[in-house]
Amino acid sequence: MGFDFIFMMTENDRTILNARDRLNEVLDGGCQHIGFKDVGLPSGELKRLADDIRAAGARSYLEVVSLDEESEIASARVAVDLNVDCLLGGTRADQVTSSLSSSPIRYYPFPGRITGHPSILEGSMEKIAESARRLTQNPRVHGLDLLAYRYTGDAPRLMHAVCKASHGPVIMAGSIDREDRVHAIAKAGAAGFTVGTAAFSDKFPAKTPGVTEQVRSILTMAEQARMAHPGKQQIALVAHNGRKAQLAAWVGRHVNKLIGHKLFCTWATGTMLKESFPALDIERVQSGARGGDQQIGARIADHTIDIVIFFSDPMTAKIHDVDFIALTRLAIIHDTPIACSPAAADLFVSARLLTTREQSNQGTPPDAGV
Repeated sequence: MGFDFIFMMTENDRTILNARDRLNEVLDGGCQHIGFKDVGLPSGELKRLADDIRAAGARSYLEVVSLDEESEIASARVAVDLNVDCLLGGTRADQVTSSLSSSPIRYYPFPGRITGHPSILEGSMEKIAESARRLTQNPRVHGLDLLAYRYTGDAPRLMHAVCKASHGPVIMAGSIDREDRVHAIAKAGAAGFTVGTAAFSDKFPAKTPGVTEQVRSILTMAEQARMAHPGKQQIALVAHNGRKAQLAAWVGRHVNKLIGHKLFCTWATGTMLKESFPALDIERVQSGARGGDQQIGARIADHTIDIVIFFSDPMTAKIHDVDFIALTRLAIIHDTPIACSPAAADLFVSARLLTTREQSNQGTPPDAGV
């Protein structure tokens, strides 16, 4: 599971009027996840904003804050027209999933009871956690958008409870304006978090004022906070026949870092690793020749793969070149880290993209029951 910082081109739960003009400030800061609300700009301007985000190679998000049913359903249809990657928010999952049924958009509704504008999360922790569990039982709901710091109770306890109850990833939103909140979100096991108003207001410590430095500051915080994240990474491990021995040796050196994560392998590679390292959690797809590389590529496109390690053999028959090129192309398009040799893969470990996970750390801490 990744830990993504999503910059929202919004202030006070509305898309800012000059969002397109200020987009480059966010991109210059290095953010690759950028969103906006369904209110604040007309649909034509939102379409141009979404196109600009996509053209820059970033991932796009539309968050619904409209409270009435008609507006929420209309916003879901707008999300399809805009071709955004993710639709966040909203409370009417059954109706919205019908509108998204023919779309690849990933959907993250709000759990709990939402009122007012700016939005507030109401209800007991138990009911919000139950809402999270129920919503994510729907196969067309991919995760949740939790207004954690718009909750009047204990936000850290709520985040742990919802992450434990949810069957999908949870993105935290609402009034995230301090470094300690970013770290608390990571410790809860969230997949990411959104910041908008706080960055435009220079709330985070930075070298100089301005959105670009705010983005850089928040990205640094997220990188540090990621080390405390209890969630599993989804890692693809692939090797051409001439490099399988090198992959097995690399896995053997780093097996303690791989235990606790979810590994996806093409058939022969997965079989080899399962026999040598039975403690690893390995899911095998088809062999490369039968489409396994494409199956892993589809997971990259769906953003369900966090890291790709593909030990390619430059001396292998050219018949494999197309598969390798297709996989690396998707990794680049979707900004997924990819390593093609042991030395490059070692950098993932030294950069702490791969860290030891203890399964006992998952879920709610002892004092945060629901």
